Amino acid sequence: MAKIASKKKVQYWGTGRRKKAVARVRLIPGGTGSIIINGRDIDEYCDLETMKFVIRQPLVLTATDSKYDVFVNVNGGGFTGQAGAIRHGIARALIVAEPELRPAVKKEGFLTRDPRMKERKKYGLKKARRAPQFSKR
Repeated sequence: MAKIASKKKVQYWGTGRRKKAVARVRLIPGGTGSIIINGRDIDEYCDLETMKFVIRQPLVLTATDSKYDVFVNVNGGGFTGQAGAIRHGIARALIVAEPELRPAVKKEGFLTRDPRMKERKKYGLKKARRAPQFSKR
């Protein structure tokens, strides 16, 4: 019986989170450095240059920006939260792909999940801390 050689594509996964945003990131080695977010190119998905900068930070820091193709599915949260979640996911996938990069990525704080969340609204208040206007009479 002949063995069938199956070509397995190597992929590295990482999940990033920030606020309410969750990003599932796939790094595919041997790519051209393209970043696809929710089926759209990064330039098409992100309007702000700061978002593009934040997303590319781990790749630029480790000089792997043209080494991997990045595919991202992100949902929840706003623009900034999604950008932070993507950065977190890319950093986590990078250290799986190349463990020797861990100290550099950790030193910059890209592996730390930002714990800040929206505070819940309390009863009797208009928002989390905003009380109704006080009227003496």
